[in-house]
Amino acid sequence: MKEKSTDAKANAPAIFAPTGYVSREEHETLKAQRGACVWLTGLSSSGKTSIARALQRALHARGVHTYALDGDMLRGGLCKDLPFTQEGREENIRRAGEVAQLMVDAGLIVTAAFISPYREGRALIRERMPRGRFIECHVSCPLTVCEARDTKGLYARARAGELDHFTGISAPYEAPEAPDLKLETAPTGITPEECAMKIIALLEERGLLSKDTP
Repeated sequence: MKEKSTDAKANAPAIFAPTGYVSREEHETLKAQRGACVWLTGLSSSGKTSIARALQRALHARGVHTYALDGDMLRGGLCKDLPFTQEGREENIRRAGEVAQLMVDAGLIVTAAFISPYREGRALIRERMPRGRFIECHVSCPLTVCEARDTKGLYARARAGELDHFTGISAPYEAPEAPDLKLETAPTGITPEECAMKIIALLEERGLLSKDTP
């Protein structure tokens, strides 16, 4: 008797791409905008969440259909089953990228604020997005400044050995080599609102946001 395969992929049912649903182009026509993902990557406490909030507020004020994703949001629900190991963090980012891609297909401008420390993971997300719709923004900030800003005490716990695989301390951060936009939040003193305006200017330049939007 032939043994049954124990390989999960071998036993998985065939997957077929769905057809007949409302297309991204139809969603975009209805919303009078183009879907895109602004991916904010950087160390913990570098300013990603503050910039994401400012960007979402600025886009919403212009009448843009938008949404913001962040690590705490997904870790509290969709990704709460994942450990904080390298493998768990890679899967966390993969899932975040899949959610962002679905939102882009719905015609939204989605902001994703995740440490997302590995270049390969970010590159895979870009590949999943429609061409030209993934905007990688490196929120750059010196480690010492991030530690000083840390109101949660995570860096201190990591240095004390209480947190494993903490980016910047016991796990690496691979900065983008050629980001679409680099935002240096220190020591420049640039505000989250000013960062948001830089992102909006880039979206306009790339033709992803109309300059005529109020």
